[in-house]
Amino acid sequence: MTKKKKNVVIVESPAKAKTIEKYLGSDYKVVASKGHIRDLPQKKFGVDIEKDFEPEFELMPGKEKVVAELKKVTKGKKVYLAPDMDREGEAIAWHLSYLLGLDEDEENRIVFSEITKDTILEAIKSPKKIDDKKVGAQLARRILDRIVGYKISPILWRILKNYNTSAGRVQSAALKILVDRERAIFKFKPKEFYKIFLKYMDQDIPLVKINGKKYKKESINEKKKNEILKDLKETKFYIEKVEEKEAKRNPPQPFITSTLQQSAISKFGWSSKKTMQIAQKLYEGIETSDGPLAFITYMRTDSTRISEEAQKKAFNYLNENYGKEYTGHFKVKKSKKKIQDAHEAIRPTDVYIDPAKAKKLISGDNLKLYTLIWNRFIASQSSQSIYTEKIYTIMDASKKYTFEVVGRKRKFDGFEKFWSSSTGEKEYELPKSGELKNIELKTEKDETKPPSRYTEASLVKEMESKGIGRPSTYATIITTLLNRKYVIKEKSNLIPTLVGFIVSDLLEKNFPEIVDAKFTAHMEEKLDKIEIGETNWKSILSEFYKDFEKFLNTTEQKMKEKSLDFYYKSNIKCSKCNVEMELQFGRYGLFLKCPECGENKGLSKGILGVTIDNNVYLSEDNILPEKGKEEKTGDKCPECGGDLIIKSGRFGKFIACSNYPDCKYTAPLPARGKCPKCGSKVHKLKSKKGKIYFKCSECGEMFWDEPSDYRCPSCNGPLFYKKKNKEEMLYCPDEKKFFKESELNEL
Repeated sequence: MTKKKKNVVIVESPAKAKTIEKYLGSDYKVVASKGHIRDLPQKKFGVDIEKDFEPEFELMPGKEKVVAELKKVTKGKKVYLAPDMDREGEAIAWHLSYLLGLDEDEENRIVFSEITKDTILEAIKSPKKIDDKKVGAQLARRILDRIVGYKISPILWRILKNYNTSAGRVQSAALKILVDRERAIFKFKPKEFYKIFLKYMDQDIPLVKINGKKYKKESINEKKKNEILKDLKETKFYIEKVEEKEAKRNPPQPFITSTLQQSAISKFGWSSKKTMQIAQKLYEGIETSDGPLAFITYMRTDSTRISEEAQKKAFNYLNENYGKEYTGHFKVKKSKKKIQDAHEAIRPTDVYIDPAKAKKLISGDNLKLYTLIWNRFIASQSSQSIYTEKIYTIMDASKKYTFEVVGRKRKFDGFEKFWSSSTGEKEYELPKSGELKNIELKTEKDETKPPSRYTEASLVKEMESKGIGRPSTYATIITTLLNRKYVIKEKSNLIPTLVGFIVSDLLEKNFPEIVDAKFTAHMEEKLDKIEIGETNWKSILSEFYKDFEKFLNTTEQKMKEKSLDFYYKSNIKCSKCNVEMELQFGRYGLFLKCPECGENKGLSKGILGVTIDNNVYLSEDNILPEKGKEEKTGDKCPECGGDLIIKSGRFGKFIACSNYPDCKYTAPLPARGKCPKCGSKVHKLKSKKGKIYFKCSECGEMFWDEPSDYRCPSCNGPLFYKKKNKEEMLYCPDEKKFFKESELNEL
């Protein structure tokens, strides 16, 4: 006869339940709530603002069976609530306690940061009461998000019809960061400058000081370059000094949520969402040949703290496997933010399960991420790496110009055995003193670069530095922006769409606090204060709503009076009267309209564009021709004999049959020039990673730049279309020269 179990432990996921149950023995049954159980209603606001923001909760769709099963299995048993240790987990425990009719003063809440036998047995011995302050912080966040989403989203729907728009408290501030960066890139004007360096035995030694002072690289224009070359024309160069010193590099801190996401995105090309999904599996437990096993500690954390026990185990592992010289003295990097000391950094639950042993238990992406976490943790516990640095200072005879180079040779790898440093070895072969002979003075033309677009990794870093969001929300914020089509991902870059710009503009003009990074960060700090008991969650909501309501009422009044400032003049000119067309918000989406003759032009749904003040800048490639007025290629469809036309789609222009949808024939758009190798037609294609390339239809030769039918006037080689300073020019890869098409036409 099966022994009746006296205790029930409730966690969120079945995987976690399976891992924990094997440690607790026959007196315990571990079951899963399968995530959140109750939430605000899906089909109504669900917050009574007049009654001090009283929330209304209902069971989430599909959770009726789960709750019925939990009630059945917990009847007459001692219940332990063991969801995750963050705010969301505390709220799940609070909702479960209410639904199961548990005593709210009972000590039945257990928390742990890793799923190992010792930790679980220790946690079950010391249950606590549900933390009302932590629950309050979660309720405040949830109600804040509901107020913003429920009150602002309908305004967006009325303006941007036929688009999947919504406003979110934190996502809007993140969108503003991306929009501001894209505007800066669009406005950027490159400035030419010159690099000056000495060439000695294939070694480049840059100019670093003029008259003993460092200079800005862009200050060396052509005039200044010529002055410097004139000064240095007949001079001799001498080794002024060689300074040798020992340089130590400190180990990295162990992973927190943001740095784990950044590393996985950069190293593996994953999304932040995928990284967190795999980390969740490693934390909750994976089925292995040794049974269900949890590999890492809790993965939503902003603390770099490591428990004393984990530090001791890492010390012993390093000492036993690599020697005492590889053991380090770990120090937690101080942070200005208030971080819960209960949280630890992300680390392996057992450091002795190194990547070689892990390979026998897990595979694929699970093994990849675990190896990354293990390497980072063991590096953080290891010793410093040591380099010998030699700084060579070279000056001209007048001592006006200083050239300098730093050589590095590693003496001891330390933590770099496990984690590569950004500073590698670089050796220079230079004499210790005297004149440098057989030296060549060189210049190189360059130009200033625009700011880089954000990737998921750099956006997470930016959000963390600005205090926007928390470890549990970074991945969700980015996923929401992508799902709403406010942002697209091209290769690894995040680019805001025209709809993203318009939503950000609307919010900035009418709800400035919602897109303000400082305000959003300040609100996150207030939520943290609720969690540590410094303030009350209802007072924070009341304070927020007082100002928010003013903005809301003003915007709704403007909507009624049709006085909402929402006008954009475009850079696209009307084909009939050459007047700049205006952006319109129609029933079926965005389109352009001529203010003079009323001609319309459709815009593709995911169109990219930049708004600056009341102007919108678009590419002609994304303008949809009117039905029946598409450009004909002059060829017939090989499948049905209909006319072939040029159409615009999500990935640009392509050839299609005019008899669509009856005939679905499509073909890539040909390049403007023939194949430089065999003279055949070249197709314009797009790789899986979103990069445009060109491929010959006959010989298969591939090109990154579009071939042209022009030849280089210097070497008679093929020229390719390539952009320089946002202007399309013709480029010779052999001569590395640019030519204007108009100049070539005159030859």
